[in-house]
Amino acid sequence: MSTLDDPLMWGFVGFPTMDAGLARWVLAAEDICFKNRFLSYFFRLGKCIPISRGGGIYQENMNEALDVLGRGGWLHTFPEGRISQAGGPIGRLKWGTASLIHRSHVTPSSSPSSTPASSRWRGVDGGRPPVPLWRKHVRVVVGEPMEFDLPGLRETARSVSRGLTFRSLGWPRSQRDDLDEAAQRWLYMHISDRIQSAMEALRTTLHHK
Repeated sequence: MSTLDDPLMWGFVGFPTMDAGLARWVLAAEDICFKNRFLSYFFRLGKCIPISRGGGIYQENMNEALDVLGRGGWLHTFPEGRISQAGGPIGRLKWGTASLIHRSHVTPSSSPSSTPASSRWRGVDGGRPPVPLWRKHVRVVVGEPMEFDLPGLRETARSVSRGLTFRSLGWPRSQRDDLDEAAQRWLYMHISDRIQSAMEALRTTLHHK
């Protein structure tokens, strides 16, 4: 896994191709991919949407991601909040991907995928290589499409979230179905847990092959 695997390797269906219409959209860390004008121009050409890590699920550019989903576009996300997690089991996921599934006016079809999170290359800091390595085998496992009964989950969220106490983040009520913050939290946690379980199953499959 290298720094440039995304956008170069995962950028297109049937890579290599120069048909930009087949390229995926992806959420990209603003502090890494948009640090200056050159990088911003480059990654914008690669259909990257800048996301401020720690900026919350209601930050402005999440609306652009929702527009992509609404047009039926392919949106690539890292629900872990980072490109890879080396080592053990996948930890608790961020709620951004779950919120996109819930908030999109067109329910997206979700498919988890997994690749090995480490290689034999070790840089000065022990991190990933800056450019793709040549003549290496890469295994990619893509899971079955995940379907979510969103109407049923929303009703369950309304029911089980009553009386929950937590430190409010000031989330607005969901404009689509009037869910309050407590119901949204339960819904995003439930969806994220299902995605995490599917990703961990794929990681385990790769580990034992």
